[in-house]
Amino acid sequence: MGDLEAAEDAVQDACAAALLQWPTEGVPSNPRAWLTGVARHKAVDRLRRDARRSEKEAEAMRDEEGRGMLPDDSRELPDDELGLIFMCCHPALDPAVRIPLTLRSVCGLPTAEIAAAFLVPEPTMAQRLVRAKRKIRQAGIRFGVPAPDERPARLDAVLRVAYLVFTQGHLATGGPALVRGELCDQAIRLARALAALLPGEPEAKGLLALLLLTDARRDSRTGATGEIVLLEDQDRDCWDRAMIAEGEALLTQALAAGRPGPYQLHAAIAACHSCAPSAAATDWREIAALYGQLLRYEPTPVVESNRAVAVAMTEGPAAGLVLLEAAGLHPQLAHWPQFHIARAELLRRLDRAAEARDAYQSALRLDPPAPERAHIQRRLRTLA
Repeated sequence: MGDLEAAEDAVQDACAAALLQWPTEGVPSNPRAWLTGVARHKAVDRLRRDARRSEKEAEAMRDEEGRGMLPDDSRELPDDELGLIFMCCHPALDPAVRIPLTLRSVCGLPTAEIAAAFLVPEPTMAQRLVRAKRKIRQAGIRFGVPAPDERPARLDAVLRVAYLVFTQGHLATGGPALVRGELCDQAIRLARALAALLPGEPEAKGLLALLLLTDARRDSRTGATGEIVLLEDQDRDCWDRAMIAEGEALLTQALAAGRPGPYQLHAAIAACHSCAPSAAATDWREIAALYGQLLRYEPTPVVESNRAVAVAMTEGPAAGLVLLEAAGLHPQLAHWPQFHIARAELLRRLDRAAEARDAYQSALRLDPPAPERAHIQRRLRTLA
């Protein structure tokens, strides 16, 4: 249709029709194709009712006839999700909105969660998304995986999407659970598809390696009742060794290309954790050095904060706190619970209990996920 917002409306109409028909008529043999076909018919009906858009109606009718995608069509479109991601990451769109638009339209993340991930107010993010959808319609941006010579211009944004989807699953910004496995799985699936689509791109391999090395620890990150288990307390026997081995192999292949990048560095940091035989054997000095290199590619306060924590593990909490508080001068970190938690932990190790309590309270005011909130409350009880 050339109109993302209208397409979303058509899909919602199709889902509503499914909720009415499927319970009585049965689920079709290919539910996805049924929804696609009905959504297309709904979209054409909407265009017919809009006399001012007769040209688009004719185009949609020609597309309908050419595709032959009737509700009972059994064909699958394996590249449709990648195509939608590449559309949302089109160079004509504002760089600040490409990734949020993909997270909303492709992955279905609520606007509030996307705003939290980008550390901006929710109304601001909502306005950006509306403007982006309007731009897609006005600029006639087409759906589909671009030609090979057009892919490099969108590569960074597309890789970033898969990374942020994983981040939202690995450490949810809200809700009852710390880990949202379905988002982690979706991000890994997207990263695999991108690595296959771009076999000569080391950053695509680096991203997939990062996600595998990190997700290998998923089952040990929470306890039986959903409580947080800190990295140093995790049972390393529960880590997925096959995923770790695959991640290491991919990282080795990526580094061999001699074109380092941020995802390869992130993956190398994850490998330092995943490959250490114990928490005490973790090479924190190497991790701090890798974060220093990462700052060349991502000079962000979040990377600075992570480097500060690594420095604290090698040079002591006082040295780490100096760096962390310098990073905290950036206003965005005031909205990031992990910054306040990290600061509280360093203050606690320095026996500055009153300041640690204040930092933990700052994190609680940002409404972190329930397991993280429970962890903070346990720390507060200990300090009390």
